[in-house]
Amino acid sequence: MDRLVYTAMTGARHILEQQASTANNLANATTTGFRAQLDSFRAVPVVSEGLPTRTFVVDSTVGADLRAGPIQTTGRNLDVALRGEGWIAVQSADGSEAYTRNGSLRVNQNGLLETTSGQTLQGDGGPIAIPPESNVTIGGDGTVSVISTDTKPGPSNVLGRIKLVNPDGKSLVRGDDGLFRLKSGVAAENDPAVRLVDGALEGSNVNPVDAMVNMISLARSFETQMSLLKNAENNAAKASQILALN
Repeated sequence: MDRLVYTAMTGARHILEQQASTANNLANATTTGFRAQLDSFRAVPVVSEGLPTRTFVVDSTVGADLRAGPIQTTGRNLDVALRGEGWIAVQSADGSEAYTRNGSLRVNQNGLLETTSGQTLQGDGGPIAIPPESNVTIGGDGTVSVISTDTKPGPSNVLGRIKLVNPDGKSLVRGDDGLFRLKSGVAAENDPAVRLVDGALEGSNVNPVDAMVNMISLARSFETQMSLLKNAENNAAKASQILALN
């Protein structure tokens, strides 16, 4: 009886946690460069002095869906999308290097190139500073060039190259800030094969229909776990009645 209670109780709890992950995916269905979170259930035995007859049901995050999202043309100079595999290197809030697919860029008040989320872009030699009164263009290889608008038009000046990397997807882990990092904690090497599409953004790879179907399926699974707990309660009550008669 108690084995049923253990399984149903933990199953219901972790179904709610998986629903939260699915809801987060659904909420980011229109977020630029978002990668869907993948979850799965696994059984973990309860270690105690008795026989190992009880198990917990645990929800574990197995990773992220790294498939590319749809590319949408915007025509904006500071919008870039990754063509195929690859990542854009940025500086996270704690100063470490992290990776994103969000190519919506801007120039902050200090003249540094950053994402619209506020992460400073990493160049081959550090952050890329944009001089005032300049038109910025970004090449397919990540080269950042500017043409001054304060004087007569002249040749473009190359300021640097956005750091583009392409580590193995199995070596990446998503942080609480939504950015990806290498599990080893080291910085990834530049990959000259990674290419950008200028004037475009990559959308989220979340399928809203699949996410909604998954939400409904998880809700029904939760109801099933609640029914199992109710059956366990009824069985325990009937067993107590029989013992009382004896």
